[in-house]
Amino acid sequence: MVNFSVSVFIVVGILVSYLPQHYKIIQRRSSRGLSPLFVLLGTVSGTASMANILTLPESTADMACCKDIGRFPCAAALLGMAQIGVQWSCFFFIMLLFLIFFPRPAIPGIDHDADAAADADMPTWKEAVLVLAVSLAFFVVALVGSVVFVYALPDHVRAWANLLGLLATGLAAVQYIPQIMTTWRLQEPGSLSVLMMCIQTPGSFVFAASLYARLGRRGWSAWGLFIFTGCLQGCLLAMSLSFLWRDRKEQKRLDDEAAANRSSERTPLLVAEDVN
Repeated sequence: MVNFSVSVFIVVGILVSYLPQHYKIIQRRSSRGLSPLFVLLGTVSGTASMANILTLPESTADMACCKDIGRFPCAAALLGMAQIGVQWSCFFFIMLLFLIFFPRPAIPGIDHDADAAADADMPTWKEAVLVLAVSLAFFVVALVGSVVFVYALPDHVRAWANLLGLLATGLAAVQYIPQIMTTWRLQEPGSLSVLMMCIQTPGSFVFAASLYARLGRRGWSAWGLFIFTGCLQGCLLAMSLSFLWRDRKEQKRLDDEAAANRSSERTPLLVAEDVN
């Protein structure tokens, strides 16, 4: 019962953690600030992680033993896979929002206030479509490969699962590099949700602990991914918070200067009134 409750809590937590990112893109009606490579590698990494957890022999055993164990232990075991499934679904939705709200380039002669330098660094629509195409292609490859290994080559299924886990870990590591570079270049988080990172950074370690408790050391390719990404996401979070703090201090300075200017402009008028 305890494992079941913890698993449900983690599934709900994963879903809630992604909602701020979904909301921010929709609210801004722009995905500016999100790196195409970040979205692509995150989606492919999630697909590999999903295929990894489904093909691990431990997961297969969990699904097979549901006939012999109680309802709650079985549900708790399956919720471990649901956790990764929810995470993959949420990130896939981010990819769709990235495409739907992809910022259009400035039109010469119309968008007079557009920042030409910023537009020069903007990703193109072709790059955005390529993100979708590669993500779907890898999904098909992972699906077909997993079916082949599970049913035709069961003796090698662990090697296939570990390969997927290593791929997911590697892509998740590389995933944050272009996003960190994009955030650094923009000097702001843009449409990247800081609240999402505040929830997910500590949540990654809790998630990894839950997978370790279920899979043990032999499931390192599954839970190791979330320890690694938690560290990298923490770096991105720290950078984003520093930019927000800098901008807040600058805005406060400008507000103080504006207030001081208004006060200095009003002082001569008060003196003139006193003289009269």
